[in-house]
Order: sequence, then structure tokens, then C-alpha cells
Amino acid sequence: MQFKLLSALSLASLAAATALPRRGGGGGEPEPIPASECSSAPVVCCTNGGKASDEAFSPILAALGLNVDLDALVGTGCAALPVVGVGSGAECDSYAYCCEDNSHSLISVNCVPVIVDL
Repeated sequence: MQFKLLSALSLASLAAATALPRRGGGGGEPEPIPASECSSAPVVCCTNGGKASDEAFSPILAALGLNVDLDALVGTGCAALPVVGVGSGAECDSYAYCCEDNSHSLISVNCVPVIVDL
């Protein structure tokens, strides 16, 4: 169990250090939605984001035993944006996502890009 956690943490560090294309880069990602339409979870700002199939994310998902659609968007290093700031000038310099599952400390899964700096 400790080895599995250690491996997952190592993979998360690798994902954080891996350069990935920014959202909206034409990789078939869904169109961003307004933050007000995120009803499944809080809007999060992630340091890295992309498809579950990306080399930076698939090892983390496997180590955690998560079975996610390979085309689903995921994010690492995510932190919730303050509710009071969303839609009123809140900013996320990386990947602003609305994710169905933020319950894993290393990765958020099934995400949609969000417009937050209105």
C-alpha cells in the first residue's frame, strides 16, 4: 500500500514537470462553459490538464486504479477556486476545470474547461 502511494506521488511529480499543451489548443477538447454552469463540483484550477490518455496522466490513473475514458479530460495539482471569485474576476493561469470527480488528491477526472475570468 505504501509503495502504491509512493509510486502515485512520484508519478504526480512527473506529471507536474511535464509540459503539456494549454487548453483550447485544438486537441478535440470540449468548448469551455461559463463557471455558473458547473453544477457537479466546485470549479478548480489545475497546474496541468489534458486527456486521460496523455503519458503524463495514464500512469497516475493506473496507479490509483481509476478506469477513465481515454478521451476524458483530467487535471493534476488542482485547487478549488473561491466561490465568491468565480464569475467576478477570478483568475486561473493554468487549467480551469469543472470536474465530475475531485475526490482523489492527485488527480481530478472527467473535466470540462471553464471560463472563470469574466
